[in-house]
Amino acid sequence: MAIRTLQARPAAGRRWSRLLLMGPAFVAAIAYVDPGNVAANLTAGASYGYLLVWVLVAANAMAVLVQYQSAKLGLATGMSLPEIMGRRLGKGRRRLYWAQAEVVAGATDMAEVIGGAVALNLLFGLPLLAGGIIIGLASMLLLALQSSRGQKSFEYAILILLGVIAVGFVSGLFVNPPDAGSALNGLIPRFEGTDTVLLAASMLGATVMPHAIYLHSALARDRHGFSEDPAVRTRLIRATRYDVAGALMLAGVVNIAMLLLAASSLRGIEGTDTIAGAHAAVSSALGPVIGVVFAIGLLASGLASTSVGCYAGATIMGGLLRVRVPLLTRRVITLIPALVVLGAGIEPTLALVLSQVLLSFGIPFALIPLIRLTGKRDVMGIHTDSMPLKIAGWTSAALIVVLNCVLIALTIAGQA
Repeated sequence: MAIRTLQARPAAGRRWSRLLLMGPAFVAAIAYVDPGNVAANLTAGASYGYLLVWVLVAANAMAVLVQYQSAKLGLATGMSLPEIMGRRLGKGRRRLYWAQAEVVAGATDMAEVIGGAVALNLLFGLPLLAGGIIIGLASMLLLALQSSRGQKSFEYAILILLGVIAVGFVSGLFVNPPDAGSALNGLIPRFEGTDTVLLAASMLGATVMPHAIYLHSALARDRHGFSEDPAVRTRLIRATRYDVAGALMLAGVVNIAMLLLAASSLRGIEGTDTIAGAHAAVSSALGPVIGVVFAIGLLASGLASTSVGCYAGATIMGGLLRVRVPLLTRRVITLIPALVVLGAGIEPTLALVLSQVLLSFGIPFALIPLIRLTGKRDVMGIHTDSMPLKIAGWTSAALIVVLNCVLIALTIAGQA
């Protein structure tokens, strides 16, 4: 349908055609506003004020680039990134590659279920374990919607939840606006000790999400199909830029809003190193209404992101192992680690932040193959990355790898 629309309306209807293409990137963008982001961004803002604003800005710029390249790969080749990797790797390497990708997807899913459980605890006082089970069941309903009604219905549901997330985390800024000068000063790249490097890695892992890199190529391909006509593919890829830019700009605004809210309202308040403590401080400083809206945003974040994370895990397994596991079956299996963490009484915010650090280490394994593939003419044909895009992609990958290496070195040295 989308392809026929673009062919029939090459001029007058082009703007409307671009709007009709909106959707896949907004599903992928949910990964950028999940509970892991909430934990990392609130911790950064409450502990260090506006110091790490620059990390979010840089990470979001990288995210726009990466998600565009992932969508372009799917549209240009008709295959997802995991499918292409599965064809290019030998059996042993393919299984090892799947194992690391599955660990990353598992860490993502655990963070999202934990975040949703915390939200239910804040809103209704439910025990965390019971909340985790409810989030798991609710995510099954969303995945069932995708299975029974198709990708568009799933996209619409995710878009509604994304809107709730945006309202939940941005509304507090209107009650207590941040200091503009301090926020701008936060755009200057710098660290203040090892803890800020750890937080930066966590924020980066929560923003540039490996599972979203794997997933977006499949989302774009499944939504628009593969056209043998290079001109149609070119128009689809150009229009996809609007989808990616709009979705990731919204996600970036929400992420930065979280940090600014913590920096302006939670700095120096005891207990704000946990989501529960931050919620209590927000309610105290900005009023109970904003506190409830904040918790609802966290709930929507956990519910939407865990559904998308399970979808991504199925895409990874199907592409690399060529094994298709029903989404609902996978949901049941991947729910177990999160429930174990919740049942063991591990502090939820700490688990969330550490899960995001783990995600940061998984980024190069998704990002480097993506950049290599989109730069190969035998893979992409006329849609091969331009030289500026190649330079930007490799620069992003290098920065991420360097940050991770610094974190490893500091940890080994016993300074972390």
